[in-house]
Amino acid sequence: MSIYIGLDVGTTSLSALALDVGAGRVAAQATLPNDAAKAHSGPTGLLRAELDLERLRHSLLALLAKLAALLPEAAAVRGIGVTGQQHGLALFARELTPIGPAITWQDQRALERTGQGAETYLQAMIEAAGGAHAFERMGCLPAAGFMGATLYWLARQGALPDPPAHACLIPDAAVTLLTGAPPCTDPTDAGSAGLFDVVAGAWAWPVIERLGLPAGLFPPVRPAGSVQAPLSREAAEATGLHGVPVCVAAGDNQASFLGSVREPERSLLLNVGTGGQVSAMTHRFQRLAEVETRAFFQGRYLLVGAGLYGGRAYAYLRDYFRDTLAAFGAQPAADLYATMNRLASETPPGADGLRFEPLFTGTRANPDLRASLTGIGPTNLTPGRLARALLEGLAEGFHALYREMQPAIGARELLVGAGNGIVQNPVLAAILARRFGRDLHVAANVEAAALGAALLACSGLGERTLAEAARMISYDRVVSATADGAHDGG
Repeated sequence: MSIYIGLDVGTTSLSALALDVGAGRVAAQATLPNDAAKAHSGPTGLLRAELDLERLRHSLLALLAKLAALLPEAAAVRGIGVTGQQHGLALFARELTPIGPAITWQDQRALERTGQGAETYLQAMIEAAGGAHAFERMGCLPAAGFMGATLYWLARQGALPDPPAHACLIPDAAVTLLTGAPPCTDPTDAGSAGLFDVVAGAWAWPVIERLGLPAGLFPPVRPAGSVQAPLSREAAEATGLHGVPVCVAAGDNQASFLGSVREPERSLLLNVGTGGQVSAMTHRFQRLAEVETRAFFQGRYLLVGAGLYGGRAYAYLRDYFRDTLAAFGAQPAADLYATMNRLASETPPGADGLRFEPLFTGTRANPDLRASLTGIGPTNLTPGRLARALLEGLAEGFHALYREMQPAIGARELLVGAGNGIVQNPVLAAILARRFGRDLHVAANVEAAALGAALLACSGLGERTLAEAARMISYDRVVSATADGAHDGG
């Protein structure tokens, strides 16, 4: 028996699974809430989103111990692959102790004003780098919450640590916490920093120099899935996994694509979790409006339309319903999501003219945009129509991102769905299939990113090639393109 563990450090949860390579199946899964995450308003009212790294270490060890206890033979574990939330920043001192909390992708401090007119730190960073064209080979412009933007903000505050110190992404930090080894990164993760040349596969040193950031902060770059270091003695004792190598981490979007898509050349992936992405693999670097070009594995690229909306937008509507019920003295249903889905399914497509644009936190390009609700008439402002309109608004947003990609990728034949927002919400799955006009193949395993991390470890340690590993991916259902997600009412 050969087992590879995939570990996903998500925004709201920590997930791990054990892949039995011989059987070609997931042998065990475990999850824990990411209670290391915390958010509060900064002095200017903008969100400060952080991650307690010591708490994260404790939770990761507890999660691995929980997973190992489910295995018939912990000694069969051959390696651990790691992935997780992208863009954010973690700092370590020379002795590899965390320097304060990590700062995650949701953080907005780079949008604070510099005090010189109306310019934000993010705008000042782009200007100091040489303008937007300086980021062309990075595949996207930096945004608030990106490692590069946060480093620039810290530098302008005089708050960067004294050398020697280490800066890295959140998944890279998880590997350091588990192994005690200095951070390193891979192109898929580093590419989310906003300071990585994805064409050259190296840090964008000329831009880093213009920004006045210390070159010594940046971690070395190695392929995801290659062995970084074994679990530390403390981690081995806490988990029962002795002598197990931990591999260089990968970005969660790319790992999720790897863990969801059997035929990457023909497929378009819709991944809906807290946020949402539309992704397609390509062999050539190219830049498109509103679409990021991210590094993928083995020298390929991933075109990604990344929305700041997804399951989080549906959660905002749930919170509104909960608060409204509480304000009128009513007891909310035990599972408001189930009630919202039922009401949405009883509403005909189009929500009787109600239109919901779910941009609660704006877009990458324009974070000041906000959600809007239009088409309100005397009879359509109901809970079911609100839920239906929001889900249709999500589908429309994802389809708009796909339209931006089409000149580069054409009409991809296979539509694949992954993430809790699709796997656990059949109404949204049906709405997406209808809007894209293609049957939606839903990934069998909800923890697609963790599965991708396990596949990378399996490949990096020589058990299978990535192409061979992809054959273990399966779809547990197909949602027809003629489905509309409605019943009893349409």
